[in-house]
Amino acid sequence: MNLHEIQAADQVGFPILTVLILLPALSAIVLTLIEDERRARQTAVAAAGAELILAVSMAGIFTPGVSDIQFAERIAWIETAGVGYHVGVDGISVLFVPLTALVTLTIVLFSWTSVTFRPASYLAALLALESLTIGIFVSLDLVLFFLFWELILVPSYFLLRLWGIGPERQSASVTYVMYMLTGSAPLLLGIVMLGVNHHSAAGAYSFDFFDLTTVPVPRGMQALIFGLLAFGFAVKAPLFPFHTWVPAVLMQGPIGVGMFLMGLKVGVYGFIRFVLPLVPDAVMEWSWLMSGLGVTAILYGGLIALVQVNLRRLLAFAAVSHAGLAMMGVFTLGVQGIQGSLLLMFNLGIVSTGLLLLTGLLHARTGSSELSAFGGIASQAPLLATFFFIIGLAAIGLPGTSGFPGEFLVLLGAFGVHWALAGAGVAGVVLSAAYFLSYYERAFLGPAARHGRYIPDLRRHEIAIAAGLTLLIFWIGLFPGPFLHITSGSVLALVQRLN
Repeated sequence: MNLHEIQAADQVGFPILTVLILLPALSAIVLTLIEDERRARQTAVAAAGAELILAVSMAGIFTPGVSDIQFAERIAWIETAGVGYHVGVDGISVLFVPLTALVTLTIVLFSWTSVTFRPASYLAALLALESLTIGIFVSLDLVLFFLFWELILVPSYFLLRLWGIGPERQSASVTYVMYMLTGSAPLLLGIVMLGVNHHSAAGAYSFDFFDLTTVPVPRGMQALIFGLLAFGFAVKAPLFPFHTWVPAVLMQGPIGVGMFLMGLKVGVYGFIRFVLPLVPDAVMEWSWLMSGLGVTAILYGGLIALVQVNLRRLLAFAAVSHAGLAMMGVFTLGVQGIQGSLLLMFNLGIVSTGLLLLTGLLHARTGSSELSAFGGIASQAPLLATFFFIIGLAAIGLPGTSGFPGEFLVLLGAFGVHWALAGAGVAGVVLSAAYFLSYYERAFLGPAARHGRYIPDLRRHEIAIAAGLTLLIFWIGLFPGPFLHITSGSVLALVQRLN
């Protein structure tokens, strides 16, 4: 895996990735100093909008079809331990930076009317979460990556605890943090072992991704490191059987946190970014196990979602099923499967954001996420019902929507491994169509709920958000070529290393 990098100074003339990390963080600090609620909301919208423009500009300047690390920045940090500030993006990570910015702006706009308790603090925590998430996607030093990985727990905890909607939100926030810490401990140990192995092979500690790919890891140590890293990333993915924190968080927490945790698959990203290239022999040896866990997640999540009457719980188990499908694509270890997984993850960020946004709007209008509170929504709120249907079709991978190219490539890659693996993936697609269409028919097209409460349709700013996401869904679904071209070079280099 020949790694080359292009410095940010040579591409754009300034450290664009550092700016993308610091802009929301500094905006969060400013928000804590603003007392006027309206001004705080305006500041947050401006910061999130500027971040999205900068992120999209960066993706537009990105040179597609090559495996080079681009917009790279290096600064010495803890030299004696081989730790440095090293950031950059390639075809594997570049799409997730604007996706994170898009999700953040959507949450900020959604919170304009939905968050009334200490909105400035809420928005500050949200922007801090954005800053740390972008740090995860651009980090090329494993210690720096782990630092962002851990710090993300702080804003997540307070968002869940203070702005959750359920009566058990405090318990859910503690559960989430404990799960993440349980996964972080073996993840840190695996990172330390990689650094120690580099010291044994090269005479110096290093946690830099480039350096770690240049030294061999003994086969026995690879298996252990693989197990440690895989456990940490599987908890975050969420992958069965480490998924039990998901329903609690989505049921008790604010919709905005759900958009981040369900839409941005940082756990699956961790497998592609670090596990596959750093311990390739162990990946080849244990791919059957990870594929099996992916298949189990697909079927388990789909079957449990099929019987749900609460929309939030349905989306929680749908997220488990989708994470399983993405993992199955990753561990086909082929170009089609990994490329499909990346595009699938990008699509899930869009559709999860859209579906959770509309779920939050339904909750605000009815006071519930239970099926008994819905019914006849299409006749009262036709725009809401239409957008929910379109975004839901993208979630189940209907041809012409953003969900189809990724799912198709994952299934194509799975067929290249074994027909049974692809068959399980197809079964998961069928299940996703079943639970979505069944719930939609009962909630939106069925008889009106007994309480007879009128459900207002979408407001102007809500229409704008939903329409923007819908246009993106059809753009990717009808013209996936540019997105696949962006990822192609890096995915091909990764597969060559595995082989």
